[in-house]
Amino acid sequence: MNLKNFSPATFLLILCISTGCGVYSFTGASISPDVKTISIQTFYNNAPLGPSTMSVTFTEKIKDYYQQNTSLQLIDNNGDLQIDGFITNYTITPVAANTGGNQGQDFSALSRITITISATYINLKDPTFDFDKNFSFFRDYDTDIDLASNEEQFVEEIFDQIILDIFNASVANW
Repeated sequence: MNLKNFSPATFLLILCISTGCGVYSFTGASISPDVKTISIQTFYNNAPLGPSTMSVTFTEKIKDYYQQNTSLQLIDNNGDLQIDGFITNYTITPVAANTGGNQGQDFSALSRITITISATYINLKDPTFDFDKNFSFFRDYDTDIDLASNEEQFVEEIFDQIILDIFNASVANW
């Protein structure tokens, strides 16, 4: 294809579509051009159960996600966008029952780990997007699997989804 075949109007149209006026990215984030910084505070673990590393794991994962998927500069305090919160709950509940066969004992064949996180989002440039709400997700696992060996992986999978939900609620405006 020859560039001589493109009219100036076609070139401008392609340029406008590809730049998206500077407020949209391929990650789905629609951040105003005047928003430059974000501060994410430590998400403390207030859940009665769960791995002791949840606070550090979640905080670092959410910081990494925003840095990888936006052009915002991460600062310690007073960012144009501010996120903080805490882990409110970690539960393991039975999902599917299984019979014990000849022994007559019933037990759970499938269990569910559910984690709930309370997050507060403040947008200093446009307070209409502010929120304070809970995000929750779960991971089912077969009880034949050793939970102690797999718990960290399950928690990280749950955190990945919760972080995506927080990201979409904050800067993707979904």
